Amino acid sequence: MDQPGLGTDQHEQALRGLRRINFVSASARLLWPPIVNLARTMGTDSLRLLDVASGGGDVSNTLWRKARHQGLRLSIVGCDVSPMAVEYARRQARAAGSDIEFCVRDVLREPLPTGFDGIMSSLFLHHLAHDDAIELLRRMAAASGRAVLINDLRRCLSGYLLAQAACRLLTASPVVRIDGPRSVGNAFTTHEMAALFAEAGLTGARIHRRWPCRLLAVWKRPH
Repeated sequence: MDQPGLGTDQHEQALRGLRRINFVSASARLLWPPIVNLARTMGTDSLRLLDVASGGGDVSNTLWRKARHQGLRLSIVGCDVSPMAVEYARRQARAAGSDIEFCVRDVLREPLPTGFDGIMSSLFLHHLAHDDAIELLRRMAAASGRAVLINDLRRCLSGYLLAQAACRLLTASPVVRIDGPRSVGNAFTTHEMAALFAEAGLTGARIHRRWPCRLLAVWKRPH
């Protein structure tokens, strides 16, 4: 979606398609339990979160609404390399009445902002080469006060077939229809994800399999 020459209409169509896929696959639901656990561990009802590669902002918006309904004050900042995605996310946040901030940032070339209790990322790590993925995890750990949360695809045959079907059923975007199955092929297995965290120095990370063919990785800073 960040290819030069991709028009605004095509980009926004792809973001809408990803929003539907995130809704059906409950991306925000996967991240919610470790966020609640982090708040309980810290003994607080207020958290600051950074969403890395936030895309259209739908995961952040869903988490913000869920937190508001359950009495947890989430202050979220989303960052993405695409100015079009950031502008789209800002419009969606205004429409939802949320106070989420979105900014343009290349997380592979610019320092991550600090001052956050947790840093999360959803469906982004599989887009990166091995060394870039390790470097990003190191940066996330260094910038985060307490935790790093990763929601990503799990490479497997069932995931590939499911991505083919879901991308055709849920969106007409040719970008998503091509990128979805291809992303599963580029994703990590459970053991590979654990190895990435270990190579990045994030010892003690827990890697969980989640439906549908997802991985939830949770690392907490040792006391």
